[in-house]
Amino acid sequence: MTAPNPDTPAVETTALRKIYPGIDGPPKEALKSVDLSVKPGSVFGLLGPNGAGKSTLINILAGLVVKTSGSARILGWDIEKNMRQARTAIGIVPQELNLDAFFSPREVMELQAGFYGVPKRERRTMEILTALGLDDKADVYARSLSGGMRRRLLVAKALVHSPPVVILDEPTAGVDVELRQSLWDYMKELNDAGTTILLTTHYLEEAEEMCDEIAIINHGEIIAQDTTSALLARLDRKEAHITVDRDINSLPEGLSGPGVDAEIRSPRELLIRFPPSQVHMGTLLDAVKKAGLEISDLSTRDTDLEEIFVALTSSSGDGLPPTRSGDPQAGTLEKSRTRPDP
Repeated sequence: MTAPNPDTPAVETTALRKIYPGIDGPPKEALKSVDLSVKPGSVFGLLGPNGAGKSTLINILAGLVVKTSGSARILGWDIEKNMRQARTAIGIVPQELNLDAFFSPREVMELQAGFYGVPKRERRTMEILTALGLDDKADVYARSLSGGMRRRLLVAKALVHSPPVVILDEPTAGVDVELRQSLWDYMKELNDAGTTILLTTHYLEEAEEMCDEIAIINHGEIIAQDTTSALLARLDRKEAHITVDRDINSLPEGLSGPGVDAEIRSPRELLIRFPPSQVHMGTLLDAVKKAGLEISDLSTRDTDLEEIFVALTSSSGDGLPPTRSGDPQAGTLEKSRTRPDP
């Protein structure tokens, strides 16, 4: 399927709202006038703390949840007015492992292809299973697969009709490092071939590495949307770890300035946090040398996506105003190195 216009966004929502009726309390507004635009052929990250509205948004696009108001389109096809075209244009990989335990991966794929009307001569069952490392499990019961293999089978299932847009909702949760890498290698191949990928994940390093553009949602509102590089540049912060040749008891003079925070981490190590747009690294190094210290080692660390996320979703905002109107509250995501694989 092709879009009506090559410039048409792959995914687009306008003033999208969803209000769930309250059972024991007031109604819950899960999405608050969400405007989102995903460029065709991109890898787009949708990040947010638990309960922010990510799954509600994805389920609306998938046709599993009925929106309250606003509009949503897949490649220009309205999800309600052009339901058949919109459903055919996307493949959804859900968080939940919703597989029939008594079907084999081959049977799951063939059945799904039949639902989408893919002719048998055009089906790519074994090609997809092989690409995702499931070819040797093609004819075993799904109940015998590990959690990581079942998740990869969900990815395979979403690709049977070669959708131009693939939505991945926590695709690597419970997948070990090696399998995660093979999955992303395949996703990169699909993206290079023109497939648009919309990703939600709690692995921030994964999002930072994979995504061209990122939107952050909190309490049902998009509070930031930009290219990954531009989003990282919004937090004007850098760290310098300096090791010197002898013990120091007090901070050298000159390690000050707007936004500069210096501390002695160990007898021979200084940690300096500073805004690179206002303070040059050379100025800080000169201050250390003027104190009669020789620098034996130096390392720096730039802002990462975790810091941006926390700054935007914390109650204080940490000096980062949201790019869209909202009231961001506390929320956390985990970096991949702090979340062990099962």
